[in-house]
Amino acid sequence: MSILVTGGAGYIGSHTVYALLDRGDTVVVLDNLSTGVRAQVGEKAAFVQGDIADTALVKKTLSEHKVDAVIHFAGSMVVADSVADPLGYYENNVVKSRALVQSCIEADVRQFIFSSTSTVYAEDAVQPLAEDERKGPISPYARSKLMTEWMLEDVARAHDFRHIVLRYFNVAGADAAGRTGQSTPKATHLIKRAAQVALARVPHIDICGTDYPTPDGTGVRDYIHVTDLAAAHLLALDALSSGTPSKVYNCGYGRGLSVREVIAGVERVIGHGLTVKEGPRRPGDPPTLISDPRRIKRELGWEPRHDDLDEIIRSAIAWERRFNA
Repeated sequence: MSILVTGGAGYIGSHTVYALLDRGDTVVVLDNLSTGVRAQVGEKAAFVQGDIADTALVKKTLSEHKVDAVIHFAGSMVVADSVADPLGYYENNVVKSRALVQSCIEADVRQFIFSSTSTVYAEDAVQPLAEDERKGPISPYARSKLMTEWMLEDVARAHDFRHIVLRYFNVAGADAAGRTGQSTPKATHLIKRAAQVALARVPHIDICGTDYPTPDGTGVRDYIHVTDLAAAHLLALDALSSGTPSKVYNCGYGRGLSVREVIAGVERVIGHGLTVKEGPRRPGDPPTLISDPRRIKRELGWEPRHDDLDEIIRSAIAWERRFNA
């Protein structure tokens, strides 16, 4: 297949690009490099620098590369930033996604995979979270993702357009071959930040909130290795190409770990303690997010291969060493 990957120079996008290339697909990456890193795409994928809202560029790219399907990663994703700049997030994540979808419809590209988030669920929804659990996003970032999900539903009703939405839980780790990893210097991902502290790249790790209604007072999340997440995208792509109807799937392991448990895991792997600073909650952060992954396992045959916290941490630290070498 020929696949357009928007945001393919980013963290999850670049891992998915390599997974596609590894199995022989033709890949073209569209990225404006606002946060992505061109070098992480490699040389085997075609690269187009530009914005998904540039409809002329998108349609030209879809046509010239004879694209069969789109995997859409491009967008903004820092919860706290979305609280400070909601209009920017609605522009990047909703308005521009609308332009991309319209370009796909006009270019007769009918298969679409969308990168969504576990934070679309209501704060008091039943854990672990099944796909049909009640929605109640509490940040502009999460609302922008749910808005795009709704848009895709409506488009699928009006057109011959099938899509799969993948709701990510907390993504971490890096490519085992060292080809790509989390490269945003000011990334807020816990394991990325802890790896930076472990290697003395930053002075301390922040615990944002110690008064959550959780066993140790810190936020609980379901951490998934980015390589397993990339594999889920390939399975979703294969399902669409075989004619499956539009669907939504959770991407997580079904296991919750607190911030303190993750920090203890990094200390265990690295062999020394980390400097920790406790602070208030960040706006827009729910206390607990744990997936129910049964649907994606049952319907797409997804089987995690890296469901081990220490492995996730080791891969993140290995990448951090390489990235800052």
